[in-house]
Amino acid sequence: MERVTDGPERPTRPADPGRVNDYDSFAEAYSAENECALVNAYYARPAMLDLAGDVAGRRILDAGCGSGPLSAALRDRGAVVTCLDTSAKMLALAERRLGDDADIHHADLRDRLPFGDGTFDDVVSSLVLHYLEDWGPTLAELRRVLRPGGRLIASVDHPFVAYTIQEPRPDYFATTSYTFDWSFGGQTVPMKFWRKPLHAMTDAFTTAGFRLSTISEPQPDPAARELFPEGFHDLSAKPCFLFFVAEVPPSATGSDN
Repeated sequence: MERVTDGPERPTRPADPGRVNDYDSFAEAYSAENECALVNAYYARPAMLDLAGDVAGRRILDAGCGSGPLSAALRDRGAVVTCLDTSAKMLALAERRLGDDADIHHADLRDRLPFGDGTFDDVVSSLVLHYLEDWGPTLAELRRVLRPGGRLIASVDHPFVAYTIQEPRPDYFATTSYTFDWSFGGQTVPMKFWRKPLHAMTDAFTTAGFRLSTISEPQPDPAARELFPEGFHDLSAKPCFLFFVAEVPPSATGSDN
């Protein structure tokens, strides 16, 4: 589920832990700003698409699809896309975008996924894993539904930003949560993310049976330079998100998780 912002900074006022991450309560406003926000339209999505490469004919699961902008872009490039999210209202927006025949599933990534072993060639998961304290069960399920040789393409908040810029903490090596308020579209909503050191992220992929092939810190789309001159400079000079491509070894099977 991509987050909405026009730059790498984010306010960190405490959020009410009883109402955090309730995308159903702000789906319309979130989706509207997500369409053209700097880090979404000119950074996160282009980076995911670049890492995915030629996807024509590939079966792709968009895990945490939100209102479906990445799914739509992949489909436009010839992929056969399946959408999954925990938010029913976000999925309704995705269906509106993609059409009634879209393959859409309401499910939680912390649970067993409603797909057979080796169903997909790729899984994309844009800015989703940092909502989870424990990546292990989720990564194991994503590996299970990928065919041998398949790829997981994922992005998360950059761990250096989470520890040094946004609500700094003394222990980089601890897995800790932090709460904050997002403000967009005239709304202020409480959120909660989990931050991990880089080695904990890479260890989680390899423990789940993936082989990391790429760790990327991309630059924003140059087209954003004139549209967001100040934000473009900041995004070009400071870390924001971290992108991974993790592969299932060609000889692997999904049933051994």
